[in-house]
Amino acid sequence: MAGRLDGKVALLTGGASGLGLASARLMVREGARVVLADVARDAGERAAAEIGPNASFMTLDVTDEARWAEVVDATVARHGKLNVLLNSAGIAWPDGSIESCSLADFRRMMAINAEGTFLGCKSAVRAMKGSSEGCSIVNISSVAGLVSGWSMAAYSPSKGAVRLLTKSVALHCARAGYPIRCNSVHPAFIQTPMVQQGIDADSDPERALRRMRRQVPLGRIGEPDDIAYMVLYLASDESKFVTGAEMVVDGGCTAL
Repeated sequence: MAGRLDGKVALLTGGASGLGLASARLMVREGARVVLADVARDAGERAAAEIGPNASFMTLDVTDEARWAEVVDATVARHGKLNVLLNSAGIAWPDGSIESCSLADFRRMMAINAEGTFLGCKSAVRAMKGSSEGCSIVNISSVAGLVSGWSMAAYSPSKGAVRLLTKSVALHCARAGYPIRCNSVHPAFIQTPMVQQGIDADSDPERALRRMRRQVPLGRIGEPDDIAYMVLYLASDESKFVTGAEMVVDGGCTAL
């Protein structure tokens, strides 16, 4: 039985853990060859080895423009093409209110979440625009890129930037006649190391987890595969008429 990504080559940032790793596993299961990219070398190499021969790893700091070019070029040199980019690398902490959030923390959040996604899109468009196949860029934003909170003076702006960057990239590629779609995915609370970091930082982690669950109409926080299946859809040709969209996977949070 054919896989949903047979023959496709995908590059995934944040691939050593969390949503990037879950998406990589699913993509390989559906026939893709994947390159995991992350600053965490040891974890990334272990993840690629665990997934198997259709996965490899390269180090990437998503704020480094020159390294982006090297990783994209190496992916194309090894596999002959690039069909899919998943911009999943990101941070959520430290954050705070407009009074407590420092300029340094705000800039770091923007550099990784927003500028990193910008550089990824820029590098991928260069590699994909001459393709004879349909290509897809998937950017992980957040429900915090749609709605905000009092303690999200850095995170919400960074994820809101990803949302609107996605639409600009989608419109540019469509106008230029490139075979590239670009969409954003907006998760709520998902059981990833990043969310766990926030839970553990609370003075009462069990209370923090209960508070998160109460905010989700479905009554639970999500699993990485809940997002990975949406990424799979957007990476596949099943979504060939979907571009510039914001795909919300939040257990009903933004329906309130």
